[in-house]
Amino acid sequence: MSTESTRQPEKQGKILMIDDDEDVLLAAKMLLKKQNHHVIIEKNPNKIPFLLNNDTYDVILLDMNFSKDITSGKEGFYWLEKILEKDPTAVVILITAFGDVEMAVRALKQGATDFILKPWQNEKLIATISTAIRLKQSYNEVDKLRKAKEMLEEQIGKPFGEIIGESSAIKEVFSMIDKVARTDANILILGENGTGKELIARAIHQRSLRKDNSFVSVDMGAITETLFESELFGHKKGAFTDAREDRPGRFELANGGTLFLDEIGNLSMALQSKLLSALQSRQVTRVGSNQAIPVDIRLICATNMPLHQMVEAGTFRQDLLYRINTVEIKVPPLSDRVEDIALLAQHYLEYYSRKYHKQVTTISSNAMDKLKRYAWPGNIRELQHAIERAVIMTDSPSLQESDFLFSRPVSSLSAETLNLDEVEKAAITKALNLHSGNISKAADELGLTRASLYRRMEKYGL
Repeated sequence: MSTESTRQPEKQGKILMIDDDEDVLLAAKMLLKKQNHHVIIEKNPNKIPFLLNNDTYDVILLDMNFSKDITSGKEGFYWLEKILEKDPTAVVILITAFGDVEMAVRALKQGATDFILKPWQNEKLIATISTAIRLKQSYNEVDKLRKAKEMLEEQIGKPFGEIIGESSAIKEVFSMIDKVARTDANILILGENGTGKELIARAIHQRSLRKDNSFVSVDMGAITETLFESELFGHKKGAFTDAREDRPGRFELANGGTLFLDEIGNLSMALQSKLLSALQSRQVTRVGSNQAIPVDIRLICATNMPLHQMVEAGTFRQDLLYRINTVEIKVPPLSDRVEDIALLAQHYLEYYSRKYHKQVTTISSNAMDKLKRYAWPGNIRELQHAIERAVIMTDSPSLQESDFLFSRPVSSLSAETLNLDEVEKAAITKALNLHSGNISKAADELGLTRASLYRRMEKYGL
């Protein structure tokens, strides 16, 4: 068997050719099909918008002149502009029977990739197409990396990249992170809204063996039933009305790295089944495709909902819970980290002072005392917003007690006059008595979630 017969054909390219000469179109199509390319030909340039809206192409061959006896190239330049408006990364090769250096330079300056003359040499055309396809492939790779980068930046474009705190409660979390980070164990992070669950997930990733690969975050509470499979597993072009191109899902984007599924407790039972199937098989199938794609991910999930109780209630699959919680990390609410409030507040103060170009450098002792006495039902996120508002509104270099307005009452007790545990126990006992043991009403009175109140009741033996 000869070397020629065993040579593998070059990767197929999809080529769109627009020319008013049908003979030229057919000749080019026959030649390029022999090179294993998929060629679409069209005589009417007015169909270009339709063609671009309904498909994507590796290379576009565009005639310069479509009207009889017109040799200026004006039509070609017009359609070149329209193509690049639609797709700035389009690889367009302009063709004409009346080319000159001036026109070629102008075409390249306006975004054309190359410029060839009719009648062409077959070898020249084939070589030009091959080079153009490789260029398009590089564009696609760059675009893929750009989209992944944008996705990551969108998700980590928050002002703070580290967990801040020195309390014993947060130190326990640090210890858990250190123990599990370099494993591939599935992690379930439990905690109230605003406690920094995603920051903990990112900290695990950054300390893991996968740190050089992607960390992809998905808010499961924001994904609709209809978009679930497309978002997580991807889709093929044409799979549904708005599927204009192939798109990888979050599982594929996280391949080799970490996939963080936030608010997993919000999934319906039907979606839980689909997720479980992907986690068990470690492969996904894009919507509109029959081909399974293997994925290698480290899974971290988070929720503020009581999953164990939901399993008992039949609203969360037990087998899915077993799959996602090899290790559980419980994130303490800010009310359990009173000693960290000063550190967090100062950190946010410095950040927002820089952001808003204000010379606010300190928080008065009275203001800090007020921050420590507040229950913080919104946890760290609420503290962050409180500091931001105070920095924006103040005209003083030091934040005062009056700069902080809270929707819930602030305890009149000084943080230093009594043992904090005693104060908290007394407040919980009072709320439970006031509402005749009704957990939901007592939790609302205290500015806590039911889960947080249960933890405190267990802590104090109530």
